[in-house]
Amino acid sequence: MASSNVAERIRLVRLVAGRGLNWAWRGAGKPLRAVSSFRAPAPERLLIAPQDIRTTDPTIAADIYSGYFGFAGKAVNTHGQSPFEVEAPSAIWEITLAGFSWLRHLRAADTALARANARALVGDWITTRSKDLDGIDWEAGVAARRLLSWLSQSPLILEGADRVFYRRFMRSIGMHAAHLQRCLSEGLEGEARLVSAIALAELGLCAEGMPKLMRRGTKVLTEELTHQILPDGGHLGRNPQMLVDLLLDLLPLRQAYAARGLSAPQQLLNSIDRMMPMLRLFRHGDGALALFNGMGPTAPHTLATVLAYDDARAVPLANAPSSGYQRMEAAGTIVIADFGAPPPPRFSCDAHASALAFEMSSGQHRLVVNCGIPAYPRPALREASRLTAAHSVLVIGDVSSCRFASQAGLDRWLHGQILAGPSPIVVRRTEDASGVEIEAAHNGYERRFGVLHERRLTLSAGGNRLEGEDRLRSSGRRVPGAINADYSLRFHLHPGVRTELVEEGRAVYLVLPDEQEWIFRASGLPVALEESIFLGGQEGPRNTDQIVVAARVRECPSVVWTFQRLEPRRD
Repeated sequence: MASSNVAERIRLVRLVAGRGLNWAWRGAGKPLRAVSSFRAPAPERLLIAPQDIRTTDPTIAADIYSGYFGFAGKAVNTHGQSPFEVEAPSAIWEITLAGFSWLRHLRAADTALARANARALVGDWITTRSKDLDGIDWEAGVAARRLLSWLSQSPLILEGADRVFYRRFMRSIGMHAAHLQRCLSEGLEGEARLVSAIALAELGLCAEGMPKLMRRGTKVLTEELTHQILPDGGHLGRNPQMLVDLLLDLLPLRQAYAARGLSAPQQLLNSIDRMMPMLRLFRHGDGALALFNGMGPTAPHTLATVLAYDDARAVPLANAPSSGYQRMEAAGTIVIADFGAPPPPRFSCDAHASALAFEMSSGQHRLVVNCGIPAYPRPALREASRLTAAHSVLVIGDVSSCRFASQAGLDRWLHGQILAGPSPIVVRRTEDASGVEIEAAHNGYERRFGVLHERRLTLSAGGNRLEGEDRLRSSGRRVPGAINADYSLRFHLHPGVRTELVEEGRAVYLVLPDEQEWIFRASGLPVALEESIFLGGQEGPRNTDQIVVAARVRECPSVVWTFQRLEPRRD
């Protein structure tokens, strides 16, 4: 165990040192960046405006004109001030404001007043924020999002503009291009690097006389798609929401290449084709996406918009070994399981300690869920939702299978990264006439408890029975006292499920909103119903129940449990 601790410390030192060197490098170049940004070449004109396929609400345009800016659960009345001069109620509110994605609502209003308002707000930003390169507005991901928004909404912004505003706007576009190119050159990493590449490639296509920018943006885009989009179509960060967000940007980019009469990079086309079936893997019967690794409430209209571009109307992917997800489906019953290891550190800031967790739905209703994350940032809830106990899986000693930067006091430098967790997980999947069976194991508890957690899930061909077995097997590592550790099997239930303890506390009777009846049993062991919280709904956090089976490693190293659908009663 000593060697394991030393290895983990070395890894932490490398992570912190790498981040420190990156900050130092960027800090040393600040003066040069500040000078060169104002000399960045500006495009003469924009030839095309990519379509923004995100859903719109023209009533929001009226709110914005009245001075009300509501983002991420926070609303601000500017009382006639520029929104860029008021105090932001939260960081995510400020990021959303600076990203300008809300311009699409003004365009949906399609009025002269909305166009004038959009132009005035863009001008306010250029006046008040464009020179503060150290502010949140110039973080690469925020600047890239703003550039994409400005390009797609350029007809709204520029219609009726005078020449002075037109040149100011174009100079600011040039500043964005120069800034994002420097960020890429200075080692920008993670999702922000891919979004920045998308923005630069799109600007190169939209602007006249910027072929070098288009070539560079396309080159980085191809490299990052190769790196970040896995062979099965999942994203390296393992967050289902990232697939939705990327497709909202990549689909218009594909159209922009066609609009300029150019062939889109093959890697872009292949990535979109792979991502669509992967996105469907996460869909439950009610259309919502499974709550894994940073996924919050599903925006149904947005998801429907994205899937409408799926030319092949692809069936869901069932086996995604690169991304670490599995899907079982039979007669309307769907089981979605996380059988993957944590993402690389730089991509793990939203990832959860959810190895071997699963969700289950029957027909149009979810039955077993994970807690998910809240629609709007709540730091305490976000941290709690990442723990293993917030997922439908086995938990030993109330300890998570991953260790987070916040638990090591390193969140200031590593911003929620996962520092340690299970090694890559080997999955065995078999299918025959009787159903589908999946087996896997993870070693996330080996260092602390000296055991491996193995899980087997079997869904019958009729979809009326899900059987699981959880086993704790010694890894050979001796850990004093670990054999006496307590563990809990947790099954978080959707708020729509009604529950009742039956069979003298050894089973749980479950009723779905459509009156489907299910029963849960676990090797004849006592089961309990405890309070839980569901964060994955549009209406905000909701109280719900969780089924808990508690035991001790020494006395009960294996538990077989079942969810069985009951036949409809005949009157």
